[in-house]
Parts: sequence; structure tokens; C-alpha cells
Amino acid sequence: MQAMILAAGLGTRLRPYTLFRPKPLFPVLNRPLLLTMLDMLRRAGCSHIVVNGHHLAARIGEAVADMSDVRFQYESEVLGTGGGLRLALPEFTAEPVLVMNGDIFHTVDLAALSRYHARCGNLITMAMHDYPRFNTVRVKEDRVLTFRPDRVVPGRDLLAFTGIHVVSPEVIRQIPSRRFHHIIDLYEELVQRGEKIGIFRVDGCFWRDMGTPQDYLDLHGELLGGNIRQPRFPLPRPRGNWLVDDQAALAAGLELADWGCVGKAVVGRDVKLRRCVVWDGARIPAGSRLEDAIVTP
Repeated sequence: MQAMILAAGLGTRLRPYTLFRPKPLFPVLNRPLLLTMLDMLRRAGCSHIVVNGHHLAARIGEAVADMSDVRFQYESEVLGTGGGLRLALPEFTAEPVLVMNGDIFHTVDLAALSRYHARCGNLITMAMHDYPRFNTVRVKEDRVLTFRPDRVVPGRDLLAFTGIHVVSPEVIRQIPSRRFHHIIDLYEELVQRGEKIGIFRVDGCFWRDMGTPQDYLDLHGELLGGNIRQPRFPLPRPRGNWLVDDQAALAAGLELADWGCVGKAVVGRDVKLRRCVVWDGARIPAGSRLEDAIVTP
């Protein structure tokens, strides 16, 4: 099985944090999201994975540099979800490619998605679910009817695209080469020409988009609050609702309230943290009182 993680986005909505760390390397439960996603793909049977990068690309390249099963693709200009895939085409064999956005945390069964795609004979199979915040794709039974909101009847047969799909290289070959392209534009063209884009329902999975600082904090609140209990996705064991790295330097008087994470950070005396995510390398001065905060180096 082969796969690609789309990790070249600018992360505009997550500024200022994305000014010095690309979104796929944001720690989730004290571990870069990209590394967790790579592990998921390997467990699903992927032995060749392409990861692209544009914004702070060197950081992403460094993260995968020692991985023999990962090929890093640097993109000097923004190519979009389709353009990045098209550039990677020479890296793929004739087998289907499992494609995943680099800014989502989920428990979608990727192996089951791949098996379903092979069994149905689709050129494209999209993992979709009923998620009202993002329900914009009109569907009928096992296929997509349109991706365009102006063609959608609100509340009727709508699903959300998870950012995870399986696509045959012959479809990728139709994307214009070496220029920006949004993959959904091609998919809409195919649908309007009568081509079938299949659906794999994943309504029971845990799925969150890490699009804004509040989304990022809310994700941790859900994970540390015990809202994810799926054996195929092992999570570290927190202390209560807090996950604190063994290498964190913690001075006396630390108070931890509600939930949160502390990475390899230095925390001064008499600090109180409530609903915070503290990254590796951060330093929190003595006496600080932080709430609903992302603490960076």
C-alpha cells in the first residue's frame, strides 16, 4: 500500500503558532501529529509514504529524514491539494494511493477504507461522515452528487469529507502539472461527467480538524477527558486529565486544573495551569497563572 500526507499548507488560521512550527508538527498529546499519522499509515499496511512540505518545509523534512519508508517532497510554491499529488505521481506505482490531510486527528480505519476501495472497484473512494459543522457534500447512497454548496439543498443528504481518500494514479494524472490545483475541483468535474466517486462511511470514528487555536485546545480537552476509546489507536496514560512528559522540569508548587499537556518544558515555582498545552522547550516563569493557553518556546 502507498500513501501521501498533504502537509504543505500555510496554517494561516493557526497564526502566530504556525509562524515558527508547521501545523503537521504541532504536538498532540506531546507528540508531533505527523509522527502519529505516519504510525497509523504503517499499521494500515502502507510501506511507501510521500510527505510534502512548503511552509517551514525544512522542519518537516528533518522530521522524516531518517525514515526509510518516507519520501519528502519539497514544494517551492504552493501547489494545493491536487498540485502536490500531481508532483508526487512519479513516486507512485500503479496501485491506489491513500491520501490524508496533515491537519486532522482521527481514528478512521484506514485498512478498512483501502479494502473497501479495492472491493468496489472505484477510481476514487472518499471517507465521509455526518459532521454538521462541515456537511457540504451532497450524496446519494454510495456516491457523491456534488461538492458545490450552490448545488446543495441544506439538510438533505449531506455529509462531510474527512480529508481522507483513496485515488487511482490514473486520476492523479489528470491534474495539471506543476501549478496550483484543488483536488476537489477535479472531483467535481468527474462527477458532472457522470463518473462515480464512491463513499466510505466513517460515522463512528473520532475525527477533529485542527484548524484554529481553539480547535487545537478543544481536541486536547476531548482526548484528555476520555472521549476516545478505540483500541487500534493507543493513547498515552495521563496523570488524571494531565499528560506530563517525564523530562519536564517542574518546580515546587505547581497546580494543574481541569486538563492539559506539558512537554519537555521548564516550569517555575508556584505556577497554576488550567486547560493548557505546553510545548517542548517552553519556559514558564515562577508565579504564572495560565488558562486556555498554548505555551510555546
